[in-house]
Amino acid sequence: MNKEELQKIKEKALKEYIPIIMDDTLEVVGSILKELKPSKILEIGTAVGYSAMCFSEYLQEGGRIDTIERDEERVKEAKENIEKVEVAEKIHIIEGDAVEVLPTLEEKYDAIFIDAAKGKYPFFLQQALRMLNKNGVILADNILYKGYVMGDYHKHKQRTAVRNLREYIAEVTNNPKLETQILEVGDGLAISKLKQ
Repeated sequence: MNKEELQKIKEKALKEYIPIIMDDTLEVVGSILKELKPSKILEIGTAVGYSAMCFSEYLQEGGRIDTIERDEERVKEAKENIEKVEVAEKIHIIEGDAVEVLPTLEEKYDAIFIDAAKGKYPFFLQQALRMLNKNGVILADNILYKGYVMGDYHKHKQRTAVRNLREYIAEVTNNPKLETQILEVGDGLAISKLKQ
């Protein structure tokens, strides 16, 4: 992996206000993946490919990341970035809207990283549970959404996102099959595993 190129991609994304995984969140996710040694990761929301490239170093030999992105410009940029960082053989970009793509996937994954449309998190969870290996982990980023989710928040523009993120948290914490931790790193990270 070309770490120098990865750093350049990170700096460019930050400069252009493209949302990428925050350093402290990446640190937590990295330590989980290191322990898990996944052979297959599913990422919902590629953006410019930064998180997928970071996660790729924790894959088992011959492992793969499938990542879904609907924005054509982002897909193009992500493909170029993945080439530059020299991890193209590990990352497979699926173009399309995750809401349409997910039901068509029949694979099982060791780790599923959710970082796409906030209003769709409950749907993403439903699909993730269907595709999770029994020892796998579901990671949902930005779950506290700038603090709105736990606060008293009623602004119209974000209301649906906030409501659906609250629903996601309620589902992962009340589901008797799951063990969930919610960490206040970055913009909030929910870590859910199936009870053994």
